[in-house]
Amino acid sequence: QVQLAESGGGLVQAGGSLRLSCAATGGTFSSYVMGWFRQPPGKEREFVAFIGRSGAIIYYADSVKGRFTISRDNAKNTVYLQMDSLKPEDTAVYYCAADPTRGGPASVRSYDYWGQGTQVTVSS
Repeated sequence: QVQLAESGGGLVQAGGSLRLSCAATGGTFSSYVMGWFRQPPGKEREFVAFIGRSGAIIYYADSVKGRFTISRDNAKNTVYLQMDSLKPEDTAVYYCAADPTRGGPASVRSYDYWGQGTQVTVSS
C-alpha cells in the first residue's frame, strides 16, 4: 500500500510560481499512474493533471494547460507539479493521487490512494 505526502504549497501573488512535490512511500512507485487534483473553497475536488508510469503520457485540464507542468522522478519516488502564471482562481487544496484502478485517470473516483493535501493561495 502506498502513502503519499504533498509539500510545497503556500501563498503567492498572481503571476507567480510554485512547485508542488508528492513523495510516495510503500508500494512500487514506478508502476503507478499519478494524478494531481485540487479542491477550491466550497467546491468539489477537480482534476488537474496526470502522468503515466514512465512519464511519456501526460494530460492536463484545460484550465491549467500551458501554465502547469507535471513530471515525475521514479528514482526518487516523487511526482511534481510546476505551477506558473498562477491566478487567484488556482487557489485550492492540492492533492496527489496514485493508481487509478477503477476508471480513467482524470476521475476522482478512480483513485484509492490520496495524500493529505497542501494549500495553495494566490492573491490578486
